Amino acid sequence: MTSAEIITIGTEILLGEIVDTNTRYLAKNLRALGVDLYRTITIGDNEDRIASAIQHSMERADIVITTGGLGPTIDDPTRDAIAKAVGVETEFREDLWEQVVATIARYGRKPSENQKRQAYVPKGALGIQNPVGTAPCFIVETERNAVIALPGVPNEMEYILHDSIIPYLQKRFNLNEIIKVRVLHCAGLGEGTIDEKITDLEKLSNPTVGLAAHTGVVDIRIAAKAKSESEANAMIADIESQVRERLGNIVFGADEDKLEEVTLDLIAKRGWTLATIESGLDGILARTLRVPHTVSIPNLNPASLMDALRAARTNSKADIALGVSAYPEDRSAEMAIISPRGEKTHRITYGGPPRSLQYWAMNLALNWLRMTLEEID
Repeated sequence: MTSAEIITIGTEILLGEIVDTNTRYLAKNLRALGVDLYRTITIGDNEDRIASAIQHSMERADIVITTGGLGPTIDDPTRDAIAKAVGVETEFREDLWEQVVATIARYGRKPSENQKRQAYVPKGALGIQNPVGTAPCFIVETERNAVIALPGVPNEMEYILHDSIIPYLQKRFNLNEIIKVRVLHCAGLGEGTIDEKITDLEKLSNPTVGLAAHTGVVDIRIAAKAKSESEANAMIADIESQVRERLGNIVFGADEDKLEEVTLDLIAKRGWTLATIESGLDGILARTLRVPHTVSIPNLNPASLMDALRAARTNSKADIALGVSAYPEDRSAEMAIISPRGEKTHRITYGGPPRSLQYWAMNLALNWLRMTLEEID
């Protein structure tokens, strides 16, 4: 079972100046190859810390991928750090230097002297060309490990990954499995209750099942490792059917489905129109739904919410109407629905972070509307 760890390098990531997107991209591609990702970590531009992190990763995993720190400046320490981690010196490689010179020449310039740093790699490393940038990459091989140094620039990293690294990994580690993932989206039950209903499935080793709670939504991740996509799909389908049987309409979608889109689709299938009233949500319901008949009214109390919703439905001639009013002072929200079946209200209380109250109230209201529509069927 081939394993990997990812080390992103850059003090700018630790300072919050840029967002690390490379880890997510690499993780998805390793998953597609059937490689188990054990750990990811970000290290600042410090040679000793990077070297220590690489050594520890090599003890745990077969593949260690670094991104970043391959530039020409003094604070690009990845080459020296990897050399230190494996106990060798760096060496100048004329072929890599020629690559740097040729790349810079495309811009009508000559390389500066400090850019020669980019042609130094750990002694004995496999040089990897970078046709889309000035930073050559390399692979250091040991009996067990492949330590792969990739650029930090996302489009460069992605190109080299597909052009050179994936074919290398498939050959070196005889990768002939894939990992597929299916994510089921749930609303209407908390994470703890869902956990109780599928605890036995969460103990499986393949496929694996895990939960992730969001604001008003819980995801169930099903991941299967198999020799082929069809085999993985069959394994996932079996677990998915068990989850859906146990949870019923608590599961509202999968993968790229969104609660608001699923709800709006149910309305559209009936040929209906929707009117909404929001209060205390700072316009997030309007921005999320993007429907014509959305009105924001400040300081609506529970008693006046239904009156405002009746007026909105009448004025817009909508078939169904949803009202949501959030009250940060006591961490609660009031919801109201008017449909051809009549009127109903529901008050909910909240125990999470205050800043998440608005999204939580919106998602619970949308799910209540979704389930109301399904009941009307």
